[in-house]
Amino acid sequence: MNPGLIEAGCDEAGRGCLAGSVYAAAVILPEDYRNDGLNDSKQLTPKRRYELRAEIERDALAWAVGVVTPEEIDRINILNASILAMHRALDGLRIVPEAIIVDGNRFKPYRFVPYTTVVKGDGKYLSIAAASILAKTYRDDYMDSIAQEYPQYDWTGNKGYPTRKHREAIARYGITPYHRKTFKLLADE
Repeated sequence: MNPGLIEAGCDEAGRGCLAGSVYAAAVILPEDYRNDGLNDSKQLTPKRRYELRAEIERDALAWAVGVVTPEEIDRINILNASILAMHRALDGLRIVPEAIIVDGNRFKPYRFVPYTTVVKGDGKYLSIAAASILAKTYRDDYMDSIAQEYPQYDWTGNKGYPTRKHREAIARYGITPYHRKTFKLLADE
């Protein structure tokens, strides 16, 4: 999108969940990079996402993941938390980008780096697709790990999203420290 500039693509995962942290990734790919497998993480099988994660981590000039906790989400709201997670990912890059492209239509300035938001950018730009895959796989790993603590919520299956089984578990067992208390946790609230 910004030829000749060191460009970072950013995306997040877990924004619509009832439980767990929101994750974001920032990825800087070589300018002439090609990978026909890269796409919006939601269009890929879990197996393929993890295969691509290894390729991204190997091939990227720089990549990093940022995390914002459920407590922070409740304090600053999910939109601000998603942007903060992207800023934290950008902070983790070992190369400072000269431009940023972000999936979606909302972002806040990061330092003095120019940025562009792109609706459905994870299907249009390789660096955003790569960020989408990293954010999703790292968040899935996290949800699988906390699911061991609270197996009754089926987080290995729903990853914290508002499925019927997840809401039924909230109604039956109450909430955990990982639930986002400012979210509508039960369907009839």
